[in-house]
Amino acid sequence: MKEALRKSGIVPVIKLEETEKAAALAKALKKGGISCGEVTFRAKGAEQVIEAMLDSCPDMLVGAGTVLTIEEAEKAVQAGARFMVSPGFDGEIVDFALANDILPLPGCVTPTEIQMALKKGLDMVKFFPAVQFGGAAAIKALAGPFSNLMFMPTGGVSLENLEEYLKVKNIIACGGSFMVKEQLLKEERWDEITQLSRQAMEIVGRVRA
Repeated sequence: MKEALRKSGIVPVIKLEETEKAAALAKALKKGGISCGEVTFRAKGAEQVIEAMLDSCPDMLVGAGTVLTIEEAEKAVQAGARFMVSPGFDGEIVDFALANDILPLPGCVTPTEIQMALKKGLDMVKFFPAVQFGGAAAIKALAGPFSNLMFMPTGGVSLENLEEYLKVKNIIACGGSFMVKEQLLKEERWDEITQLSRQAMEIVGRVRA
C-alpha cells in the first residue's frame, strides 16, 4: 500500500457529485498515468463513486477522503476503500480503519498531533492544509524529530509546487485537486484531466528517478 502511494507520487482529491461520471474519470486518470485517487465525502454519494471507480479500474488504489464520522468510515469500508483520510486526528476513526485493515491517514500538522498518531502505531499522516501550515519547509522541520514519519501534504498543491514537495524525503506523495477541478468534471473534459495527470506524473518521474 505505502509503496503504491510512493510510486504514485500524486493522489487526486476527487469531489464528484455526479456518480455516473466516476468510471470515465477513473479511465481518464489511468490514461494519464495516475492509478490512485482519494474520493472525498464532502460530496454526497462518495461511496458510490468509490465503487464505480473500482468497478471500472479494479487495479486502482482508491481511498476515502474527508472522513469525519464512523458512519462515513463504515460506508468507505463497504465501498472497498483501501485508505481513509481525515482532515484532522480522530482516534476513533483511526482505530476503526486499523480494525478493518485500511490505512488511516489522519491530518496532523503539530508535534502533539503527530505524537498522538505515533501512539496509534502510524508511520504516515496527512499534512493539511499544507500551504497554510508552512508547506514543504514545515514538513522538513517536523521531519527532524520525527524522522521515520512520512507525510502526504494536501491543500494548495499544484503543478507549480509539486516538485518542491516531492524533493522532501519524508513526503511519500502529495494530494491535489488541480487535475480534477470541479469545472473539468462538470464539463466532462476527460482529455484535459488526462493531460494534467501526465504533466504531474512527468514531475513525479523526474524527481523520483
